[in-house]
Amino acid sequence: MVLRAIDQESHPDEAARMARPVEPQLTAAIHTLAQVVAGNLEPETVLPAALDSFLKCLAAAQTAAIFLYEPGPNRLVAQCALGYDSDSVQRMSLRSHEGMVGQVFASGKAVLFATADEVATADAGMAIENRRRLAQAVHGCSQPQSAICLPLRLSDSVVGVVTLETWGAHTFSEPDLRLAEALTGLIAMYLDRKRLLGEASQCRRLMHNVGQLQQDVMDSLSHEMRTPLASIKGYASALLLDEVTWEPQKQREYLGIIVDEADKLGEIVTDLLDASVIDSGRLKIDKEPILLPRLSRHVVNEIEPRTQSHRFLVSFPDDFPVVDADSGRIRRVIYNLLDNAVKYSPDGGLIVVRGEVSDDEVTISVADQGHGIAPEHLNRLFERFFRVKFASGRHVVGSGLGLPIARNIVEAHGGRIWAESKLGEGTTVSFTLPRGGLSDAGQIDVG
Repeated sequence: MVLRAIDQESHPDEAARMARPVEPQLTAAIHTLAQVVAGNLEPETVLPAALDSFLKCLAAAQTAAIFLYEPGPNRLVAQCALGYDSDSVQRMSLRSHEGMVGQVFASGKAVLFATADEVATADAGMAIENRRRLAQAVHGCSQPQSAICLPLRLSDSVVGVVTLETWGAHTFSEPDLRLAEALTGLIAMYLDRKRLLGEASQCRRLMHNVGQLQQDVMDSLSHEMRTPLASIKGYASALLLDEVTWEPQKQREYLGIIVDEADKLGEIVTDLLDASVIDSGRLKIDKEPILLPRLSRHVVNEIEPRTQSHRFLVSFPDDFPVVDADSGRIRRVIYNLLDNAVKYSPDGGLIVVRGEVSDDEVTISVADQGHGIAPEHLNRLFERFFRVKFASGRHVVGSGLGLPIARNIVEAHGGRIWAESKLGEGTTVSFTLPRGGLSDAGQIDVG
């Protein structure tokens, strides 16, 4: 905030301040302001120079201020002032409709208050505290004899107000208003340019961050894909050695590892393809009547052979309803939740797939007995490429896209997805699907 008081000896009654500058002085003042505005200077330099130009170009003007709007408190606050007591003006805080400043801000139109009566009428609604501070700022002068208030407009929005006041015998005229509007336009151009430069700088930082994120993602995915590829190549190369005769049991073991690693690689590729479909807006949901208990058991049967340390339980009530959903997409959601449950409970344990029914939706949950997730990480589970790190440093293979993809699929069905966890007690991820389709009405028989 820039606030500066001018010499008190040059306040209201000095005749020299009332004489309008000759044309060369006026041109020089405008030219100086244009140069300052065009320069790459900070507001602390530009705004006082702008107000100084107002006082030089408008003979009647004795005080000037720039109020800028602060959205948070919904207030107009003095950012720069000349001719006032700085401390008093700094403490002024106007509502967006308060006094002549607030009225001009709200209307977005420049106004000439030609007489003291017009100023008094416009300021009639000013808060008592702001009246007291204004009186202190001008050392007890009763009220302005004339004033000009001009909106500072950037594009289609008003961001502040410029005020000019005279406290002596001279008053502002329509030509003064036109000249003040031209000068205010220069200030608005400066503020708009600063805004654009700020946005451009922010955009550059964002692009840098995006580029860094892309690089990090590519590095991560390259590592994730190299790991199964290295295993596949290593075991396949071992099986092809001419100088070694492998026992059938060992050959089968190696081939099983190759199949498992190929599956991991395939999952990463599938996640990337699904993420690409979602990003391009091509995610299609083809609903049909599905039996979620049956679908869940099929997915469990697919994942169960991959682990020797986990046990699985599928628990649904006997009257669990048929639901209208995209069978392939929901299978993908359940698969991703089960896959995560296996990966993040490395010590094994029980994994439970449970179904619950309410009046307007069904809920499917997958609970594990893993290490659990810290509260600060829980709300990041559905961010792309985010993966919880084990305290032991153990690495979990995957793309980091499973849960974000599940979230997009569930939300496309009109459902919700969330996670609950306690450190040392495991994690439960649940999602809902709405009821109310033809299947729920009993008009579809799925056999």
